[in-house]
Amino acid sequence: MRHMRQPGTEVVASVESIGKCYARYASHLHRFARWFGLAVRPASEHWAVRDVSFKLHRGECVAIIGQNGAGKSTLLKMVTGTVRPTEGATHVAGRVNALLELGLGFNPEFTGRENVRVAGGLMGLSSARIAELMTQIEDFAEIGEFMDQPLRVYSSGMQARLAFSLATAERPDLLIVDEILSVGDSYFSHKSFDRIRSFREQGTSILFVTHGMADVRTLCDRVILLDRGRVLKDGEPDEVVDYYNALIAAKEAAKLTVEQRRMRNGWLHTRSGTGEARIDGVDLLDGDSGETVQLVRVGQVLTLRARVICERELERLVLGLMLRDRTGQVVWGTNTWHTDQVVHNLAAGEQVSIEFRFRASLGPGSYAFTVALHETDTHLKANFEWQDNLLVFEVVNTDKPTFVGTNWLDGRFVVSRDKLVPLANLQ
Repeated sequence: MRHMRQPGTEVVASVESIGKCYARYASHLHRFARWFGLAVRPASEHWAVRDVSFKLHRGECVAIIGQNGAGKSTLLKMVTGTVRPTEGATHVAGRVNALLELGLGFNPEFTGRENVRVAGGLMGLSSARIAELMTQIEDFAEIGEFMDQPLRVYSSGMQARLAFSLATAERPDLLIVDEILSVGDSYFSHKSFDRIRSFREQGTSILFVTHGMADVRTLCDRVILLDRGRVLKDGEPDEVVDYYNALIAAKEAAKLTVEQRRMRNGWLHTRSGTGEARIDGVDLLDGDSGETVQLVRVGQVLTLRARVICERELERLVLGLMLRDRTGQVVWGTNTWHTDQVVHNLAAGEQVSIEFRFRASLGPGSYAFTVALHETDTHLKANFEWQDNLLVFEVVNTDKPTFVGTNWLDGRFVVSRDKLVPLANLQ
């Protein structure tokens, strides 16, 4: 679904046709000659990033995604100035705080407190300001007595806690984070994202690299997909994330195609697959009458019916379902591999009908089913067809007590009142 929040118009960072090339020379003499401006051709060149351009506005949150080696970290390092670009330029306005590598700028022999003083100074904080912020940093990191122990005894999660607490002790104009929040426990990850959301609401721009697509859908206004150092797609989170998921499957199947279109209701429909089996139709039916429905009552019994046509002989056919809410978060999902209902030995032209009966234990709102056809437990091995948000429906609450959330719990309160014993009887 489209994100309704609108960032500011002021440009905080701009990247113009930036590129980074790592060259290998035949000898050190050739490399030195190149440093002095002589025209020496390198033995080989590897462009980690090439011809990347984008603008980041005030209060905007942008994620950089892509597979390992796509150039994500290199790009962030050029934006922060820790790596010099081979071509192009970057411009950043205001104060920038960056978390690029775990423990970057920390000394393993210093205590956590000493590292805060040193790294804070490198960030431009005065000694007096660091002293003012120390208690806040210590409280947010929640590493207790380890604050006064050498960093070499820290776990990677504890280092991440300390680094993030320091980098976000003061709200910057631009916060850059490179996958560091994936280290450590889920509690601190949630806590960190809450602080990032708070910063964004106050006008901080966020640029971060992550492999967590749920975080991307929830937090971001925009997503940039890198592939082999170049921008493959730049757009709304659902559009780019769904395309990325299809792209991963495409790398496993040369014949796989990807199509996308935005529907009138705002949902994005993404279709990919080899076409060896295809979805001929999907209907949502009332569980009792069998009539087609688009408006669903909370708690209503439903049947989702999918018709599949095999275009060639298939050894195995697996149907997968995934239900998302209006924000793109996965509510539920499984496939017939996990339920031990794989269809075997299908002939070319054969048709299969699969029904899934369930109760709509959902909160009011808009939901969409993604439907997939593949050969094993995952579509990454043989993706016959994958259609994101193929069937969209609305849930309304007509007869249940008022509640909030994406799930309806069929529960009941039991309330009892104990009789009070007069004080005189206790004496």
